[in-house]
Amino acid sequence: MTSSRQLIGVLWPAFLLACAIEILVFAMVDPSDLHWGGDALRMPRQGVYTVAFFVFWAMAAASSAFTALLAMPPSRDDQPGPPQ
Repeated sequence: MTSSRQLIGVLWPAFLLACAIEILVFAMVDPSDLHWGGDALRMPRQGVYTVAFFVFWAMAAASSAFTALLAMPPSRDDQPGPPQ
C-alpha cells in the first residue's frame, strides 16, 4: 500500500469519527458553560467547536495510525533466519 493511500486510510475514518464525537459532545455540552482553570473560556462558540473538532480528529487519527502501524507486516530484517 502506498504511503498516500495509507495516510488517507488513517485520516478519513478519523475525520468521520471526529464528526460523530463533535455532534455527541456538543449535543450535551454548551460551549459557553466551559471553564479552564476556574475561569470561563473567552472564545466564541464557533472557536470552541473548531478547536474541539481538531482535538477530536487528532486523537482519532493517532489511534488509527497506531493501529495501522501495528497491522503492518514485519520487515524482512525482523524475520528469524533458518535454525542452525
